[in-house]
Amino acid sequence: MLCGVKAFSQQAYYIDGYHGGVWGHYPDWNTRFILDNLNKHPYWNINLEIEPETWDRTAKVDPTALKELQALIANQTASGRVEYVNPAYAQSYMYNIDGESIIRQFAYGIDKLRGYFPGITFNTYSTEEPCFTSALPQILKSFGFKYASLKNPNTCFGGYTRAFGGELVNWIGPDGTGITTSPRYEVEALSEKSTWQTIAWDNSPRYIKAAIKYGIPHPIGMTLQDAGWKGGPFIGNADTEQQKNKYTTWHNYFANITPKDKRQDWKVTQEDMLVSLVWGSQVTQKLAQRVRVAENKVLGAEKIAVITGVLSKNTNWPKAGFDSAWRTLLLSQHHDCWIVPYNGKQGDTWTDKVVDWTGNTNRISDSISNVSLQKLLSKKGAGQIVTVINTQANKRNETVSVTIPAGLQGKSLSVKDASGKAMTSQVVNDKLLFVASTPSFGYNTYSITETTASIEKGTHVTELADGNFKLESDLYSIIINPKKGGSITSLFAKKLNKEMVDQANKNGFNTLRGNFYNDGGFKASNDDAATVTILENGPIRASLQIKGKIVGTDLTQVITLNKGQQIIDFNLNINWKKDVGVGEDVVKSNYKWTNYKKPFYNDSNKLVTVFPLNLKTQKVYKNAPFDVTESKLKNTFYNSWDSIKTTVILNWVDVTDGEGKFGMAMFTDHTTSYTHGENFPLGLVTQYSGMGLWGRSYFTDGPTNIHYALMPHAGKWNEAGVWSASAQWNEPLIVQVGNSSATVKQQTLVNPQKGLILTSAENSNKDVLLRFFNAEGETDKKKIILNFKYTKAQVVELNGKVSGELKITKLLNGLTSVELPMPKFGIRTIRFSTI
Repeated sequence: MLCGVKAFSQQAYYIDGYHGGVWGHYPDWNTRFILDNLNKHPYWNINLEIEPETWDRTAKVDPTALKELQALIANQTASGRVEYVNPAYAQSYMYNIDGESIIRQFAYGIDKLRGYFPGITFNTYSTEEPCFTSALPQILKSFGFKYASLKNPNTCFGGYTRAFGGELVNWIGPDGTGITTSPRYEVEALSEKSTWQTIAWDNSPRYIKAAIKYGIPHPIGMTLQDAGWKGGPFIGNADTEQQKNKYTTWHNYFANITPKDKRQDWKVTQEDMLVSLVWGSQVTQKLAQRVRVAENKVLGAEKIAVITGVLSKNTNWPKAGFDSAWRTLLLSQHHDCWIVPYNGKQGDTWTDKVVDWTGNTNRISDSISNVSLQKLLSKKGAGQIVTVINTQANKRNETVSVTIPAGLQGKSLSVKDASGKAMTSQVVNDKLLFVASTPSFGYNTYSITETTASIEKGTHVTELADGNFKLESDLYSIIINPKKGGSITSLFAKKLNKEMVDQANKNGFNTLRGNFYNDGGFKASNDDAATVTILENGPIRASLQIKGKIVGTDLTQVITLNKGQQIIDFNLNINWKKDVGVGEDVVKSNYKWTNYKKPFYNDSNKLVTVFPLNLKTQKVYKNAPFDVTESKLKNTFYNSWDSIKTTVILNWVDVTDGEGKFGMAMFTDHTTSYTHGENFPLGLVTQYSGMGLWGRSYFTDGPTNIHYALMPHAGKWNEAGVWSASAQWNEPLIVQVGNSSATVKQQTLVNPQKGLILTSAENSNKDVLLRFFNAEGETDKKKIILNFKYTKAQVVELNGKVSGELKITKLLNGLTSVELPMPKFGIRTIRFSTI
């Protein structure tokens, strides 16, 4: 057994238990082993972080042991010996996924566990891995949690939280919600001879002495053992006079041991989550892209089903389909997928599982969406009516593309809106493009006719006399220089009257640069000339293709501008033919996985797409699940385990000048890391190939494809609607062709006050559930206008409990409204009873 604390008169406490599950690690004998040790050691209490699906397997292989465990868990008082501390369906890291995915991790996990453990309550959130994000307090409290822990002392491979405070803190989330929490103490140092532990992992004498000296009356350490470990109680007999350690559950610790102990408020930001993965590696990149696509599809499918269900008065909610889609998406968010993607047997690695899991989510989501959309269309007619559906709760004017009906191909066409007004359109091969105006959370209809459309210059590309190319819309004028690898030498925002490119910076704008350690060191895409080809030339959309090279490898960029749209779209392909090392070099024979310095930490050497900005005294803002953080980092660079910085980009990062007058947002199609510093431009980490965790080689295996976007703007991120723009970018307008069966030509169902984001929409027992996030507004009452029939509006918590009744105000034309009290960064769910 491990050595415990000796010769201390002050009582110390310890959190023991198990982490894992059927997908990660949970031998069939494990449940019986736990029960036998609980019976053998009456002083032992345990905390469980076991994947909920594990009990499906246990019910088959050892039903007797499961029954005994159920009897133990039936005691849900603080004096019970077993506490379930993480019910998340697949033990996600949380910070790397959509906020709505976090909610579903808990919702599906809790529902699954209650099927096996009736009456179970969830009092404390605790996890063996760094499965933390700043917005958790309001999510946890809404599910009924009372306490949390920010410790992960024995599994810090992927990071840890910032050391802060003493025994207890009130962890304050971005919306102001607080939850009583055991932090990683200010004195809880990282272990010197480890890159995965803090000194709290085994209640070492050093740790307890430091805690007592700091004034902590009830010091506590923690390790949730991997399921399958055979040691029993982790630090031995806790009742001996020599050890003075007492095993406890978190519930007992908070409720009975520390209920009156002092605590201080800690306003936690995302930069207090000191986490890192092998960002830029192709395996992590593709995994993150697949998860993002699946998230977008299933959330969009739910919204489409609500829209069509309300309009058609069809209350048949495809619950089984959505449950299956969510299940596999949640499994693809399992922390092991992200930190050990190569682990597993050939053909059945975590990476392989994610391909299958997200594939299932996408197939089901697409099927449900297609069935739902057919309810808006009639099977009769020539199919010349275009219905454009908006799943976001704000008005939109965006370019859409529709396949030209067979009977109209090759003819002169025009698009007319619902009032019969002709609109500008553009034909690209067999597609017809036009700018659709759609109401909030609803649809609009357009017709395609054989009338000759009016011709205007609009968005276009021009080859200039000096060989450069100008890509121009009503909002931007962009100069691309083929001689400099297709770098952007000017991006002028017309309405802002602002040049966005720092033209004096040695790094070219939208240039790729990185350290190719086997191919001569630092190389950039502007080292060689590129070939530029015009793909589309307006008037609605214009795009050009840049073909260049980097270290002899072909790369292709497509830049697209759309009429009237702030977002500038980029698609990048790097056609790797072999594994090309890029990043910080390391000699494998000299590398030890216990080394503090790890090459994959060093983003400055990775292949980065950079954007030098003409903005003085730059400030950085970045989003996280249900949160936005103003960065306090002087730069994003580090190379050692003991100096991790939070450089994660979930959906977007935004850079403004010091006065908040102008800014540039960067959107990405996957969770990764970004670069920025006093002497380094904003950058998107695009590729890393080299040594990863545990000495594993992370390699390039085929082409890299990335979709990203830029949005110049005036004001700060919230004033410019950056979060709203990101949500729209992730949920494009949906286009269907066919004679509309709707009784009106356009319809809006939900129209909230500006700044609210509709994160999800569901039907439940003939009720409509809408969840809003106050992303860009200040704390206030938010007005929401509704255009469907309902009898009651209630605010419900994530655990289903009603927390408030909303007054319904009748407006003109059959509309109604409710006012919803909403703090900044708050999330609220409204249940509209429709019968």
